[in-house]
Amino acid sequence: MKSIHFPILALLLIFSFFLNLLGLMKLFPLLFSSPLLFLSIFLICTSLNQRNRFKGF
Repeated sequence: MKSIHFPILALLLIFSFFLNLLGLMKLFPLLFSSPLLFLSIFLICTSLNQRNRFKGF
């Protein structure tokens, strides 16, 4: 299941980066595109740092 998450998150990052470029050109609201880019980078970082943790018995 982890192999499915990375391509989806990579596409989300590319899409949000493109929206942020549109926002910098004043074609899309920067207020919406910047948090989306932050969220996609945050999700990629958390998925890459996810470890197998012992959750107890």
